Amino acid sequence: MALTILSFSAFIFSVVLFFYLPNKLFVEAGNGGFTVELIHRDSPRSPFYNPSDSLSDRVIQAVHRSNSRIDYFRISSKPSSVSPTSVRSEVVPNGGSYLMSLSIGTPPVEMLAIADTGSDLIWTQCNPCDGCYQQEAPLFDPVESSTYRNISCQSNSCQSLPQSSCSVSRSCDYSYSYGDQSFTNGVLASETLTFDSTERSTVKIPKIAFGCGHNNAGTFDSHGAGLVGLGGGPLSLISQLGSSIEGKFSYCLVPLQENTTSSQLNFGDTAVVSGSNVVSTPLISKDPNTFYYLTLEVIEFGEKNVKLPGGNGNIIIDSGTTLTYLETSVYDEFSSALKESINLKPAQDPSQTFDTCYEAGQEASLPDMTFRFTGANLILKPLNTFIQVSEGVVCLALMPMQDFSIFGNIAQQNFKVGYDLVGKKVSFAPTDCTKN
Repeated sequence: MALTILSFSAFIFSVVLFFYLPNKLFVEAGNGGFTVELIHRDSPRSPFYNPSDSLSDRVIQAVHRSNSRIDYFRISSKPSSVSPTSVRSEVVPNGGSYLMSLSIGTPPVEMLAIADTGSDLIWTQCNPCDGCYQQEAPLFDPVESSTYRNISCQSNSCQSLPQSSCSVSRSCDYSYSYGDQSFTNGVLASETLTFDSTERSTVKIPKIAFGCGHNNAGTFDSHGAGLVGLGGGPLSLISQLGSSIEGKFSYCLVPLQENTTSSQLNFGDTAVVSGSNVVSTPLISKDPNTFYYLTLEVIEFGEKNVKLPGGNGNIIIDSGTTLTYLETSVYDEFSSALKESINLKPAQDPSQTFDTCYEAGQEASLPDMTFRFTGANLILKPLNTFIQVSEGVVCLALMPMQDFSIFGNIAQQNFKVGYDLVGKKVSFAPTDCTKN
């Protein structure tokens, strides 16, 4: 197979809300929904863009974000851890963060949000702010919105929070923390979310629960205004949209080298993955319900195969983690077998981050790999399993991890990946996402 390699940064662990950027967002209406162009954190139009970063810089930053996210999964996965129509929204890959457009409140305040399948709570910094991190955009002001309502501490939404309490006014005070010690404290409230289209039509979703944060700190950037999640928990955007999208959403991630083309994040009818080349595997219910668990049975390449232990739900599929992680003993067996099967000159990763690297040009031959999930044989091309870390050097985009495994976003590129929470399955269709 001809090798197509890309350098790719991770979705960060959070889903960060951004206020309106100077560039006008492109929005395209579609049948039964709408489409929004999204901007990536490393795009020249992004407030995160750093033109002085090299290819190697971006890869290393992506790995650091990915490893930080693993800490979040490790902490959150412990049982004791505290932790009306179809809608289609576009996603643009420009270094690892995928932002979706939405507005909050009435009148609507336009924001961008990094879509993240590994977290639930939607929140933004709010006035009055007793302890907020520095933020370039104005804080959301509940007093200015006619649809803002505090949520009662007796409500199901409040009870869904790991840590909540009743204020003097009987509203729901929340405390929400992340694996890197970042946190948000505030009041749980409800608001109207609005999705705009270029056809001058809008989709308004009323009474969405979100955190109005009055005390927030940690690793948040001044460009960001908060976080939102697409996980499986009751407070995620997916769960709150509920029957209006019939429990369905999907995405199609464009490779970074095609950064002039938008990816897509779909909800409802437009999220259905269909066709003769579709394969599906069961979603496994486990705790915590934020994460999406699959069962990976075997990895095959050439005449080699590596079996995965752990039974049902032994791997998390996550659009917010850059790399794919395998439990350490499995990774060691996999890496050893892979090195035996590849006839290329080994190379050193300049950053000393990756342990399996090769000198390779565009015509280099690397193997396809088959990830055999229960009921779904997924053939991954080299662009899904290797990344370019510097000129002429490519490295395996998999790493070892203690305790659990994660199927990351590099492995998911150029697939339409559909989640059906009612039918309890995830479907994959090989797709040229640049033409989607």
